Amino acid sequence: MLDINFILENIGLVKENIKNKNVECNLDEVVLSYKKYKDFVQKVDENNRKMNENTKEVIAQKKNGNVDNLIANGKILKEKAKSLADDLADAKARYEELALTIPNIMADDTPIDKDGLRNVEIEKFLTPTTFDFVPKSHIELGKDLDLIDFERASKVAGPKFYYLKNELVQLELALEMFALNKLVKKGYTPLITPDVSRTSILQSSGFNPRGAESNTYKLEDLDLNLIATAEITIGGFHSGEMLKLSDLPLKYVGLSHCFRREAGAPGKNDAGLYRVHQFSKVEMYQFTTVEDGEKALQELLGIEKEIYQELKIPYHIVRICSGDMGAPAYKKYDIEAWMPGRGENGEYGEVTSVGNFTTFQSRRLNITYADKDGKKQFVNTLNGTAIALTRTILAIMENYQQKDGSILIPEVLQKLTGFSKIEKKA
Repeated sequence: MLDINFILENIGLVKENIKNKNVECNLDEVVLSYKKYKDFVQKVDENNRKMNENTKEVIAQKKNGNVDNLIANGKILKEKAKSLADDLADAKARYEELALTIPNIMADDTPIDKDGLRNVEIEKFLTPTTFDFVPKSHIELGKDLDLIDFERASKVAGPKFYYLKNELVQLELALEMFALNKLVKKGYTPLITPDVSRTSILQSSGFNPRGAESNTYKLEDLDLNLIATAEITIGGFHSGEMLKLSDLPLKYVGLSHCFRREAGAPGKNDAGLYRVHQFSKVEMYQFTTVEDGEKALQELLGIEKEIYQELKIPYHIVRICSGDMGAPAYKKYDIEAWMPGRGENGEYGEVTSVGNFTTFQSRRLNITYADKDGKKQFVNTLNGTAIALTRTILAIMENYQQKDGSILIPEVLQKLTGFSKIEKKA
């Protein structure tokens, strides 16, 4: 959520930002709803002033006799107060609903492309993996080595669900511990978060719980939603709190299941483990001062790079353009790993995302701190994926496959898995 005074003082900038982010938002309607809300605030204040004056007059005139007219007037003002209170509540609710559609302002150096197709490559690690044989996709490898079962998962839960089997179960747990151990050593507090959140927390994090465009699952007849990422539950961890300046930055690493509707027609590049309805993820999150936001962003990106470099998976980093960064982000990067089975001859596919959200989420969540001058400020929030487990497993399977059909395990994971290779069962 943006500060309304900033919006009113920068209408042109905010409109241009909405256009470049390709977000559906009628700013004129938002501003009009705010003015109606403020009008009702003034009417309520004016009516309350009249009620107070009328009450004082009743008290003053009681000694002099008849106050029937004043009492009658007081009743009229009280009835009007009830009506105005209802009108004010409706106007406030309408304004707050519309205000949620305004996206965060972007960094000045954000690549502009409202269609979201021109992310800019800024860095590369290793060259795409090459083979002296025809490589298989992770779907084929999973079937050949009895590691993944999509068919039975579909029978039980529907399309885009899966069973991990045998060594892949151990590989997923090894990846979890690999990431968690690394982050804890770097001073991050580990959390296993709830897999559900209240709608208010979900919305405040920038996720839309309603309508066809929603990517989340709402639990019927409950004010609860399955979370799409631990960003939601970690962000809500300090909601409504005033943090101590001396405690900032606060750093967390959370493990959770993630649930996404992933609505829309499936594509070839989304097959198998790449785009599913449920997966596990290790998520990093920081609460900082606004001044430390960029420093924290580069720290999170550095940790993501460190993880995938130690796994020795080829990747490139892209700076996310305006139309692909989503409403809450101020600045955002993705790491895309090389996936030999993706597309016709292999392609990069997203495995991590990291973003600075400035005060966009904290205003909604009401997370503040007192600065060195004692002035109340909203914290800066940032989050980044340490490991999205299904896509990382996919990348390991496809990059580490061997000519004999086996899959090697990255060296840094071998002590955690207890084996160095996955081979076909006898």
